[in-house]
Amino acid sequence: MSLIQSGKIFNDGEQLTAGKLNQILSDATLSTTGVDGTSIIINANDALAVRSINSSRIDNGAVITDKLPDSTVTATDGTPDGVTFPKIQHIETDKILGRTTTGDGIVETIGLNTDDAMASASDTTLATDGSIKTYVDSKFLTPSRGYNNLAHSTTSGNTQKNETGRPLWVSFTLLSSGGGLNYLLGELSPNDDMSAPNTRIGQSRVVGQSGNSSAGQVTMIVPAGYSWKFSYSPSSTTEKVHSSFVL
Repeated sequence: MSLIQSGKIFNDGEQLTAGKLNQILSDATLSTTGVDGTSIIINANDALAVRSINSSRIDNGAVITDKLPDSTVTATDGTPDGVTFPKIQHIETDKILGRTTTGDGIVETIGLNTDDAMASASDTTLATDGSIKTYVDSKFLTPSRGYNNLAHSTTSGNTQKNETGRPLWVSFTLLSSGGGLNYLLGELSPNDDMSAPNTRIGQSRVVGQSGNSSAGQVTMIVPAGYSWKFSYSPSSTTEKVHSSFVL
């Protein structure tokens, strides 16, 4: 179909004049059937116009990365830094972009773990520096390291548990006046009731002479969460000192 419609249609036998010839062009119009109506249209002023482009008028795969406009230049060296952030898919709060799935592939969102106790830590999340600091501080700064600041029993065979959250150095010293020390044993176990597996860490035996004093000491390091006990004989010892230090 012709794009231009003549401004004058002649009939058979009609007389030709200069005015009628001029009318062919002066009154000519553009035919809407001569354009596709999708990319090219005839506008209200009877003029050819390119129709506005939207997503429905772009073929799949027609836009490539090189055709995306650069954003503002970087503040450091003035180099265009690529596509602007508003053009990138929005993500949720406490998420960063990365990939945890094995192999190359589509970018994924990775969760930020703000659990200060790290109880919910996993292989597919990242801890924030604030949570890492809080967690580390809880292991190294508390409880305050102090000597003999915990109450300990001096009863033979009494079990106690290290609930400080840190390794605990413990020591037990006995003084027996006027007789020998049969034994002083130190044991620890991961179980509260000192059941197996339990480990005998140290043993002290002193054979005293009548009328002379004798003493013995056993020290050991108790891991966090472990239980320990000191056992001794005879029970009639003169002095008993059970001390500790949080490491």
